[in-house]
Amino acid sequence: MKRRDLAAAVAALTAGAPRLSYAQGAQVVVGTWGGDYGEILQQGLDIPIARPAGLEPVQDVAPAPPRKAKLLAERQARRGSMDVAALSDVDMYELSQHGLFDPVPELARISAIIPALRKSYAVPHIYSARVILYNPAKVNPAPRSYADLWDPKYRGRVGLSDLLYAQYVETAAIVGGGGNSDFAPAWDKLRAWKQLGARVYPSNEALAAALKSEEVWLTVMWLARGYMWKQAGIPLEHAVPEEGATSITYEMAVPRNTRGKDQAWRYIELMLDPRAQSAFARRMGYVPTVTDAPLPPELARQISLSDADQARLRTPDYAYMARMAPDVLNFWNREFKA
Repeated sequence: MKRRDLAAAVAALTAGAPRLSYAQGAQVVVGTWGGDYGEILQQGLDIPIARPAGLEPVQDVAPAPPRKAKLLAERQARRGSMDVAALSDVDMYELSQHGLFDPVPELARISAIIPALRKSYAVPHIYSARVILYNPAKVNPAPRSYADLWDPKYRGRVGLSDLLYAQYVETAAIVGGGGNSDFAPAWDKLRAWKQLGARVYPSNEALAAALKSEEVWLTVMWLARGYMWKQAGIPLEHAVPEEGATSITYEMAVPRNTRGKDQAWRYIELMLDPRAQSAFARRMGYVPTVTDAPLPPELARQISLSDADQARLRTPDYAYMARMAPDVLNFWNREFKA
């Protein structure tokens, strides 16, 4: 047997997934966020699970907009620079409309995915819901509505992460009387927020530092982030808005022109491993997307929604958000942040 054939055979046996084959020690370039997400991805998946399985993950770190632009720019290229793209459900849907991603194959663990989260073009990684985070020593009584963040008594005390600009536009639309499928009222509400001194921070980590120093007292953020920041000693509680929380799912997909299709899908299958899923739940507060990664009851209580809040859970209108994406980004950068 030739050396390369032997290596491929050994790799296939080690993988334990007969539908896929890959070269031992094969590099997988994962386009993703840095910060906490990237660090937990390394510590919870790359090092303990992917490397022993014969993969060498390498992170291509950048915020979502430039990574989306790169994927679009490379779509006509014979070989793209990313093997796996990690994006939010909204961004993933937008790019899927351009035919950028391979259809999801019959992975060995695909049956473990929560049925409501399955899609034809991407695999769900983790999910949470958008809530209000607040400092209980500074905000009393606790907020009940998104609209409470426009109260003049919180002038200059509302902090926003630049990474969540689309979600803030949606939030403003809800407060203005629109909703997930109607952003028309958002622009005036965002202008009012700006006049009230809402502060924009370049990253989630920078926003966390501002909350910890009590430079700001409130924000709109994922429940998972609130859990993680609270565990880090930041004085925070969360409130599910009476308008209903909106879900967020982070997903992974394989570009059609990836350099290593087999190892890319193998990496995504390993991402569904209960150990990797539990690592994000324990350390970052995101709920697993598979049914066989049970959580301790106390952890589940802190990072999941109650039955009543789940009944009012909003889901993004992916098609509408994709159509609105250029207008949303343009307004955020040219007017709200200017």
